[in-house]
Formats: sequence, structure tokens, C-alpha cells
Amino acid sequence: MDATCTYFIQLRGQVVVDEINARSPLLPTLIDADPSSTRLSVTTDQAGLIGLLRHLHGSGFVILSVNRSPYSG
Repeated sequence: MDATCTYFIQLRGQVVVDEINARSPLLPTLIDADPSSTRLSVTTDQAGLIGLLRHLHGSGFVILSVNRSPYSG
């Protein structure tokens, strides 16, 4: 549970990552974006992931998927 892993988060719509990073507890990295969805990656432990997901949800973003990298921890 305390292991740091890389997670991939997909959000609905095209998101400006700088807007997320300006207020986010973590700094997600943009993987790709198109009009229908935006994919981000973040390296953190599970507590950090939950905090980021709560932040994204509270900011009005629709979370489409969350996946853990098979090469993490």
C-alpha cells in the first residue's frame, strides 16, 4: 500500500494540464489528449492517488478510468 507506483488516469474531454497542476496536490504529466478524452500519468502511493482523484472529482472532472502500470512496484 505504501509503494510508489505509476498510475494512468483518463478524463473526459480535452483538459489543460496546467490548470490541474496549478491547484493539484500532485503534478500529473500529460500523455495525450483529443477532444473526447485526456490521459495523464502520475507517480505516487495509493494515498496520493486517492487525494488526486478526490481533487479531480471535486474540480468537476469526469474520471473515465484509472490504471496502474504493470511495471510499477
